[in-house]
Amino acid sequence: MELKVGDKVSLTIGRKSQIGFTVLVDQEFEGMLYRTELYQRLEEGETREGYIKKIREDGKIDVSLTPIGFFHANATQEKYLIEKLVASNGFLPLTDKSSPDDIKYGVEMSKKAFKKAIGGLYKAKKISIEEDGIRLL
Repeated sequence: MELKVGDKVSLTIGRKSQIGFTVLVDQEFEGMLYRTELYQRLEEGETREGYIKKIREDGKIDVSLTPIGFFHANATQEKYLIEKLVASNGFLPLTDKSSPDDIKYGVEMSKKAFKKAIGGLYKAKKISIEEDGIRLL
Protein backbone atom coordinates (compact mmCIF):
# COMPACT_ATOMS: atom_id res chain seq x y z
CA MET A 1 0.00 0.00 0.00
CA GLU A 2 1.55 3.27 -1.13
CA LEU A 3 -0.89 5.55 0.69
CA LYS A 4 0.11 7.61 3.72
CA VAL A 5 -1.68 9.74 6.31
CA GLY A 6 -2.77 13.07 4.86
CA ASP A 7 -2.88 11.90 1.23
CA LYS A 8 -5.72 13.28 -0.90
CA VAL A 9 -7.77 10.39 -2.34
CA SER A 10 -10.95 9.65 -4.26
CA LEU A 11 -13.72 8.09 -2.15
CA THR A 12 -16.66 6.12 -3.49
CA ILE A 13 -19.35 6.03 -0.81
CA GLY A 14 -20.57 2.53 0.05
CA ARG A 15 -22.97 1.06 2.58
CA LYS A 16 -24.16 3.02 5.59
CA SER A 17 -23.67 1.35 8.97
CA GLN A 18 -24.14 2.32 12.60
CA ILE A 19 -20.61 3.75 12.74
CA GLY A 20 -20.53 5.51 9.37
CA PHE A 21 -20.03 4.62 5.72
CA THR A 22 -17.79 2.06 4.11
CA VAL A 23 -15.86 3.64 1.26
CA LEU A 24 -13.73 2.51 -1.63
CA VAL A 25 -10.47 4.48 -1.56
CA ASP A 26 -8.98 5.23 -4.99
CA GLN A 27 -11.10 2.39 -6.43
CA GLU A 28 -8.76 -0.09 -4.73
CA PHE A 29 -8.77 -0.08 -0.92
CA GLU A 30 -11.49 -0.51 1.70
CA GLY A 31 -11.99 2.31 4.15
CA MET A 32 -14.32 3.79 6.75
CA LEU A 33 -15.78 7.27 7.04
CA TYR A 34 -17.08 7.64 10.60
CA ARG A 35 -20.48 9.25 11.18
CA THR A 36 -19.09 11.38 14.02
CA GLU A 37 -17.11 13.28 11.37
CA LEU A 38 -19.97 13.75 8.91
CA TYR A 39 -21.63 17.12 8.63
CA GLN A 40 -23.16 16.67 5.20
CA ARG A 41 -25.44 14.19 3.48
CA LEU A 42 -23.88 11.36 1.53
CA GLU A 43 -25.44 8.95 -0.94
CA GLU A 44 -24.33 5.43 -1.75
CA GLY A 45 -22.33 5.40 -4.99
CA GLU A 46 -21.41 9.09 -4.73
CA THR A 47 -17.76 10.04 -5.33
CA ARG A 48 -16.06 12.56 -3.04
CA GLU A 49 -12.59 13.89 -2.41
CA GLY A 50 -11.19 12.71 0.91
CA TYR A 51 -8.04 12.39 2.97
CA ILE A 52 -6.28 9.47 4.67
CA LYS A 53 -6.67 9.83 8.41
CA LYS A 54 -5.20 6.51 9.58
CA ILE A 55 -4.03 3.22 8.09
CA ARG A 56 -4.98 0.44 10.48
CA GLU A 57 -3.02 -2.75 11.15
CA ASP A 58 -5.75 -4.81 9.44
CA GLY A 59 -5.07 -2.86 6.23
CA LYS A 60 -8.30 -0.90 6.34
CA ILE A 61 -8.17 2.86 6.05
CA ASP A 62 -9.89 5.53 8.12
CA VAL A 63 -10.70 8.58 6.01
CA SER A 64 -11.99 12.12 6.44
CA LEU A 65 -13.71 14.55 4.07
CA THR A 66 -11.59 17.41 5.38
CA PRO A 67 -7.80 17.77 5.19
CA ILE A 68 -5.85 16.44 8.14
CA GLY A 69 -4.24 18.94 10.49
CA PHE A 70 -5.43 22.17 12.08
CA PHE A 71 -4.15 24.56 9.40
CA HIS A 72 -5.60 22.67 6.43
CA ALA A 73 -8.91 21.85 8.08
CA ASN A 74 -9.39 25.36 9.43
CA ALA A 75 -8.51 27.02 6.11
CA THR A 76 -11.00 24.75 4.32
CA GLN A 77 -13.74 25.52 6.84
CA GLU A 78 -13.06 29.26 6.71
CA LYS A 79 -13.34 29.19 2.91
CA TYR A 80 -16.57 27.18 3.17
CA LEU A 81 -18.06 29.69 5.66
CA ILE A 82 -17.17 32.59 3.35
CA GLU A 83 -18.99 30.77 0.51
CA LYS A 84 -22.03 30.22 2.76
CA LEU A 85 -22.02 33.89 3.79
CA VAL A 86 -21.83 35.05 0.17
CA ALA A 87 -24.71 32.72 -0.75
CA SER A 88 -26.73 34.12 2.18
CA ASN A 89 -26.32 37.80 1.26
CA GLY A 90 -23.46 38.22 3.73
CA PHE A 91 -25.23 37.11 6.92
CA LEU A 92 -25.69 33.82 8.77
CA PRO A 93 -27.92 33.69 11.87
CA LEU A 94 -25.39 31.57 13.78
CA THR A 95 -22.98 32.46 16.59
CA ASP A 96 -20.69 30.62 18.98
CA LYS A 97 -23.74 30.46 21.29
CA SER A 98 -25.86 28.59 18.70
CA SER A 99 -26.72 24.96 19.44
CA PRO A 100 -24.59 22.22 17.85
CA ASP A 101 -27.68 21.04 15.94
CA ASP A 102 -28.37 24.51 14.53
CA ILE A 103 -24.75 24.79 13.39
CA LYS A 104 -24.73 21.29 11.89
CA TYR A 105 -27.97 22.00 10.02
CA GLY A 106 -26.98 25.52 8.98
CA VAL A 107 -23.39 25.05 7.82
CA GLU A 108 -22.77 21.28 7.93
CA MET A 109 -19.89 21.34 10.40
CA SER A 110 -19.36 20.67 14.09
CA LYS A 111 -19.71 23.46 16.62
CA LYS A 112 -15.99 23.15 17.44
CA ALA A 113 -15.00 23.52 13.77
CA PHE A 114 -17.45 26.42 13.36
CA LYS A 115 -15.99 28.27 16.35
CA LYS A 116 -12.42 27.79 15.06
CA ALA A 117 -13.42 29.00 11.60
CA ILE A 118 -15.26 32.11 12.81
CA GLY A 119 -12.36 32.87 15.16
CA GLY A 120 -9.93 32.81 12.25
CA LEU A 121 -12.21 34.89 10.03
CA TYR A 122 -12.80 37.42 12.82
CA LYS A 123 -9.05 37.80 13.50
CA ALA A 124 -8.49 38.30 9.76
CA LYS A 125 -11.22 40.99 9.84
CA LYS A 126 -13.30 39.15 7.24
CA ILE A 127 -16.43 38.90 9.43
CA SER A 128 -18.07 40.71 12.29
CA ILE A 129 -19.73 38.79 15.09
CA GLU A 130 -23.09 40.26 15.99
CA GLU A 131 -25.58 39.33 18.68
CA ASP A 132 -27.77 37.37 16.25
CA GLY A 133 -25.21 36.05 13.76
CA ILE A 134 -22.08 36.60 11.71
CA ARG A 135 -21.72 39.15 8.92
CA LEU A 136 -19.29 39.25 6.01
CA LEU A 137 -17.21 42.45 5.92
